[in-house]
Amino acid sequence: MKIIIINGPNLNLLGKREPDIYGAATFEDFFADLQNKYPNVELRYFQSNVEGELITKIQEVGFSYDGIILNAAAYTHTSVGIGDAVKAIITPVIEVHISNTFARESFRHQSFISPNAKGIVIGFGLKSYELALQSLL
Repeated sequence: MKIIIINGPNLNLLGKREPDIYGAATFEDFFADLQNKYPNVELRYFQSNVEGELITKIQEVGFSYDGIILNAAAYTHTSVGIGDAVKAIITPVIEVHISNTFARESFRHQSFISPNAKGIVIGFGLKSYELALQSLL
């Protein structure tokens, strides 16, 4: 299986940014642990703060990978383009959020990705990514 995790804006700051919400671990350390735990899965990782780069990556892998785990971060709530990219591809997408977006500001309750995602995992910290991965396996 070939699965990619795509992270959106500010997730490159995990471990530094608001640790009370997002935790103290870096994503790179978490990703290395995930790769070790699932050695039979070809796991890739991509992160960008740029909306267009996220759309391009979704289109690039959306016809050849077995799954996409997508945390579009703030773009979840604002990007029709990312939602349309998810709708346009055939690879199943699991939408992921580290925090429980419904327990936060009301603007975070709207997702342009959810209507086109296979499923959603929110609120379990970095474990959300592993739960999404397990759902694809």
